[in-house]
Amino acid sequence: MTALAARGEPAWTRPGAEVAHDQGTDPGTGLTGAEAARRLARDGPNEVAVHPSPPLWRSVLGQLSDVLVLVLLAAAVLTAITGDLVDTAVIGLVVAVNTVLGVAQERRALREVQALDDLVAPTARVTRDGTAHWVPTRELVAGDLLALAAGDVVGADARLLAAVRLQVDEALLTGESQPSERDAGHLADADAPAADRAGMVHAGSTVLRGSGTAVVVATGPATAIGQVAVLVAAHRSPQTPLQRRLAVLGRQISLAVAAACLLFVASGLLRGQPWETTVVAAVALAVAAVPESLPAVVALALSAGAGRMGRRGAVVRSLPAVETLGSVTLLATDKTGTLTRGAMVVDRVWTPAEGEVDLPADTPGVRALLEAAALCNDADASGAGPGGDRGTADTETALVRAARAAGCDVAALRAAHPRTAEVPFDAVVRRMTTVHREPDGGARTLVKGAPEVLLAGGGPATAVADRWAADGGRVLAVTADGVLLGLVSMADPVRPEAAAAVAALHRAGIVVVVVTGDHAGTAAAVARQVGVLGAGEEPGARVHARVEPAGKLDLVTGWQAAGHVVAMTGDGVNDAPALRAADIGVAMGRRGTEVAKEAADLVLVDDSLATVTAAVAEGRRVFDNVRRFVGYGLAGGLAEVLVMLAGPAVGLALPLLPAQVLWVNLLTHGPVGVAMGGEPAAPDVLARRPRDPGAGVLDRSLVTQLVANGLAVTVVCLAVAGISRAADGPWQTQLFISLAVAQLALALALRPAGAWSRHRAGVPWLPVAVAVNLVLLAAAVLLPALSDLMGTEPLTALQTLAAVGPALVPASLVLLVRRLR
Repeated sequence: MTALAARGEPAWTRPGAEVAHDQGTDPGTGLTGAEAARRLARDGPNEVAVHPSPPLWRSVLGQLSDVLVLVLLAAAVLTAITGDLVDTAVIGLVVAVNTVLGVAQERRALREVQALDDLVAPTARVTRDGTAHWVPTRELVAGDLLALAAGDVVGADARLLAAVRLQVDEALLTGESQPSERDAGHLADADAPAADRAGMVHAGSTVLRGSGTAVVVATGPATAIGQVAVLVAAHRSPQTPLQRRLAVLGRQISLAVAAACLLFVASGLLRGQPWETTVVAAVALAVAAVPESLPAVVALALSAGAGRMGRRGAVVRSLPAVETLGSVTLLATDKTGTLTRGAMVVDRVWTPAEGEVDLPADTPGVRALLEAAALCNDADASGAGPGGDRGTADTETALVRAARAAGCDVAALRAAHPRTAEVPFDAVVRRMTTVHREPDGGARTLVKGAPEVLLAGGGPATAVADRWAADGGRVLAVTADGVLLGLVSMADPVRPEAAAAVAALHRAGIVVVVVTGDHAGTAAAVARQVGVLGAGEEPGARVHARVEPAGKLDLVTGWQAAGHVVAMTGDGVNDAPALRAADIGVAMGRRGTEVAKEAADLVLVDDSLATVTAAVAEGRRVFDNVRRFVGYGLAGGLAEVLVMLAGPAVGLALPLLPAQVLWVNLLTHGPVGVAMGGEPAAPDVLARRPRDPGAGVLDRSLVTQLVANGLAVTVVCLAVAGISRAADGPWQTQLFISLAVAQLALALALRPAGAWSRHRAGVPWLPVAVAVNLVLLAAAVLLPALSDLMGTEPLTALQTLAAVGPALVPASLVLLVRRLR
């Protein structure tokens, strides 16, 4: 960040006056108007550069170059050649929908960067030519003299020249749950993270109280928030595991179909069949072998999964993210607001007379301690907290709430003990002092602050304070006229469902890691409470504290390089680059910034990790259903290919007419395939380890299953046709019926365990689709007009039974094998 200092040394390592001198700024009068204009022309406006998006045609072309889309386009051409305009229209619609979704996702980066830019206030108060001016924030330049007051949003990174009780909220940038005190005299190390640069204020942070003067040292992309924008813009969301697997599957299918069709054409021509008939049959065979319903199944399965997630509090911003959750092997979770409630609470106190006391409690010692903490306090007496929602995490507000919970009327207490003098909290002395007039006319001095400042070395109070601090608590000591009243421990309490959610994720084989900008001790304590760490276990690689945006990004990319599918939760600006780079980014809906939400694939309405667990189950359900359809569809396609190739070898010159092949394909791959995408989850969906990220859809077990099923269907159908032909029966029609019934029965047999009893909340669409398609199959034989089109013959009841009965054998074998396992 070379703009930070003229001589290459970061501004936070040097005094403010020295930095102002290097910037050519007079601390009394600021820059001249002419110099400010010159610097603005040289450095450009103080805004995040938004790169123009590529032309729409290029985005569309990029989507259409996908392998699976090319296979679909080829299938559309083939169906058009055969006159099957219905299939052509369906495939064309699927390609169009997929293309629109892909282009929309590609353009999300522009909105993310724009959201970052919008965090900075539109105007800033600066001193130029010795006079205070309000100028547009985009016109700030390095060297400008900024005036800061409560409620201001800082417009650029600046080194403090002076600060009076200055406190800023940098949670959106650093992830630290507490407001940060600012001290103009503080010098930080050159490699200090933003949270430790107490002598700096950063663009996008909010001034909660106090005032200050600062010299601008970085604008636009050179600011801390600008660096986040650069990181966001530089990283595209990776392809999801399902997208990668489907791309591989598309290449495998295209090669197999091409080889099968060439073999069919060659064998037909060698047998002396007319080339027109052979080519048309090969085209029909290609259409049958390509599971053109797969994109529709995937899209509808993802849409249905997104709908179910939405009803459970997880808003899906990118459909592929639904399945990605089921592939996650590592979850990097933020601490504040995700594992914890994001609001400080006084949970225990210690008094010299009563020792440790868990709250709520109303004993004399506890009441005296909490009343003093409420008097030596600037928070609203109602406990509502200054600064809106952000103020709910303020320690002073937590103290007032604890006093109210103990039965104290804070407003009446303050009226009875009015403040007559005060020394505000200071980051250097680390204490706050107030003097109060007592009802008897006397005065009492109250002090609250860091235990190491107020306590003498050693003693029981020091031991308790050290132990509480080691547990991750924020500990304050309170004295009255120099006498210790006691200690107060505050913590951001763990969400009640967090431990159960972490345990469920562990059972699902997912590694859970805490990544936060907060202190290491606090992060480790929370990790132990929720089960990320065991009792006494060192943080190691599972707790990363004081991590800045680039560090979070490095962690995510490092895990991905190690082979993990990474989910990342976050809510602040500092999380945006990692959310974008993760395989799935999960933003918090309540506390999350628009930047985080724009960078994420999933937004949790309730900010609860338990919702992530439910979403993982949905993701695995989606993939299971897609995988089941792939196995089913390819088994049917294999059976059709083998019937057409092997039929002539057993005396069936042209086993099926092209129209019959296409009709079987429509019945078995259309509504039935789509219905398979909505099947219920298997009972063990969260009791098994994640899938191997490197494994494709077609793993060894699925290939074995689909080959076995395809061979079983082939043998049964050829046997039915061969026996019928030997008896001079309507063998082709019986083969047509057997092939369709065998595949429809197989679809029912492949349903997940317990599926028949878990449709209480909805319609069992797969059985309904199978029933409707059986009616359409019968219509192809019984209706004269359709029968003429299909080339089928009427069958007797016995001939129908001879075709249907054996067709149920493959499905029966599937059920038998499942039962024996």
